[in-house]
Amino acid sequence: MTDTITLEKLDERGRNLVFTGARTSNTFAPTPVSDEELRDIWELTRWTPTMANTQPLRVVFVRTPEGKERLLRGMAEGNVAKTESAPVTAIVAYDKSWHEQIPTVFPIRPEMRDYFEADEDARHGAGSFSAGLQAGAFILAIRAAGLAAGPMGGYDKETIDKEFFSDSNWTTLMVVNIGHPGENPWFDRLPRVDAETAVAWA
Repeated sequence: MTDTITLEKLDERGRNLVFTGARTSNTFAPTPVSDEELRDIWELTRWTPTMANTQPLRVVFVRTPEGKERLLRGMAEGNVAKTESAPVTAIVAYDKSWHEQIPTVFPIRPEMRDYFEADEDARHGAGSFSAGLQAGAFILAIRAAGLAAGPMGGYDKETIDKEFFSDSNWTTLMVVNIGHPGENPWFDRLPRVDAETAVAWA
């Protein structure tokens, strides 16, 4: 008989930090975010489960004045001020050539690289699914690192891709401000969909 593995449960403090008490920040303090903190975010994110361990997510941490100027060219008007105030803004990207890494990250099935090379629809479907999983985990990793995340959908993807990814196969998936909350950082807490509406049992 195989021994049962008992997993440890996240305590209330941890749940509050990452889930129930965490908020999307709309303003940011000028407190710097260090390289070590940003590496910590990636170290947590890279353990996200993905299809066949393929890990297609890529990140550009933008924090120099020159980088921010380029990024702001693609941000919607309502997101400019908050992006300017954030000490770091992450361009969360998806590597459209993720399958090239299969022999390294999934060595038990290296031939999968050739399959996805030949089928663009399958490649994009599998890659975008896994990148989406990692993008959600990236936000949780920011919170777990003791920082506030401000994910945004208001941007021009083509402009940002042209500015940052013209020489690569990366493409923008999401833009996230990162830092410590500033003055009046939160909107009022909005309702969440309850279990009666969203959960079914079979």
